[in-house]
Amino acid sequence: MTESPPVRTTSATARAAGLPAILTIVGLGFVAAVAASATGGVAGPFGVWCLAPVAAAAVMGRTDRLALGAAVSLGAAGLAAIGGLTLRGIVLHPAYEAVLGVLALATIILGLAAGLVVMQRSVGLDARRRRLSEARLRQALHDQPHLLLAIDEAGRISGAWGPVPAGIEVREGGMMTELAAAGFRQQVAAAIAEARRSGAGEAAFAPAGAADGWMVLDVRRRGARMVAGLRDARAAHAREVEMEQARNDAEAQNAGKSRFLANMSHELRTPLNAIMGFSDIMRQRLFGPISDRYAEYADLIHESGGHLLDLINDVLDMSKIEAERFELALEPFDAKEAVSGVLRLMRGQAERAGVQLRGVLPREPLEVVADRRALKQIVLNLISNALKFTPRGGSVTVSLLSDGRNLELVVADTGVGIGPEDLQRLGRPYEQAGEATQKAAGTGLGLSLVRSFAELHGGAMTIESRLGEGAAVTVRLPVVETPLAANTP
Repeated sequence: MTESPPVRTTSATARAAGLPAILTIVGLGFVAAVAASATGGVAGPFGVWCLAPVAAAAVMGRTDRLALGAAVSLGAAGLAAIGGLTLRGIVLHPAYEAVLGVLALATIILGLAAGLVVMQRSVGLDARRRRLSEARLRQALHDQPHLLLAIDEAGRISGAWGPVPAGIEVREGGMMTELAAAGFRQQVAAAIAEARRSGAGEAAFAPAGAADGWMVLDVRRRGARMVAGLRDARAAHAREVEMEQARNDAEAQNAGKSRFLANMSHELRTPLNAIMGFSDIMRQRLFGPISDRYAEYADLIHESGGHLLDLINDVLDMSKIEAERFELALEPFDAKEAVSGVLRLMRGQAERAGVQLRGVLPREPLEVVADRRALKQIVLNLISNALKFTPRGGSVTVSLLSDGRNLELVVADTGVGIGPEDLQRLGRPYEQAGEATQKAAGTGLGLSLVRSFAELHGGAMTIESRLGEGAAVTVRLPVVETPLAANTP
């Protein structure tokens, strides 16, 4: 169903609509001029008909036609006067001339009287319409939900419309700043000054009569005057206060959690160091031979202790990062050597998992300025994560590249891949993907630590993966040390 376009009234249409009235007024003036000229001119019995255009314009009830009617009447009188002097008109019997003069005068009087009645009625209707419109406007101003104020350049109230919020008293001639409590009057004055200078100003304040209330003032300058809108914002302010309190509570709880994790990590490390140290002594048989069964137990204890120590370190690092207390220890070093060291460390785990671990590294040293431990942790976490999701017979490839400014580390695997729903969650603390057995192998902090370490260096981490097609994690860090030009002094 199509809608017809709105009809627009143009100036040409308006002129066409008024053309019959103009022709009527001009026609009456012409007839009056001819009749008067033929019967003795202006002094003849039909001379009074020269007022017919004015009477017709009045009967039409249009004040804008009166000027036209008066002009046509003057023109008709002039033509009648000239015609009476130059033309030889009809000579009437004095009795007939008197009767025709009375009839002409009566028609003009009736026409003017009717015109005055019509004009008076039209003016009355216009006045009633204007009063009705003003009454509706005042009612709308009083019914709208906010308080509207007219104020002068000095900030005095000159008019008010609408409901007055609780806690304030509006009086004509009073200052706007008097509506606010003593501690907020400066904000109101600043909003008025800003509106005077730039055209708009805003302020929020507690009202003078209600300390627990909250008002929002919006001031606008319109030429030489200013208007202001005042609304009760107590509910919105209360919600903002609650949200701020909730945020402070959450930050306090998070800080408490971080302190707890830091303390617990310290307390756990102390006995764990002893466990790993004594199990390592037993593994190396430093105090004499032990049976193979006990040696196997010592290996399991040492391996489990190392895994537990890694988890504790991850939790401690994440707690420091969340508390914004982790500081990078930047130093120049060879990134290739650091990545090679992690590859050597993880090669045994890859062999036990039946996964081929390969490194694609540059031939020359790659000097960077970064946190050596953080870079190694990034590589270690990415390789461990890739090994966990790559089945036996698969491969994990670690590539290290540089474009002259950025260090690019890519760890790609041929594992099970990551679904779209898991891909959106990965990288957030304690979020894990995969099956229950795979989730049980970690805390979900590996990728989140990688992302955090990358962002601390000013870089970023991206993940590309599809189910059944493996995954590739790319870390870009702007840490490559740019060599000085040869001609630099």
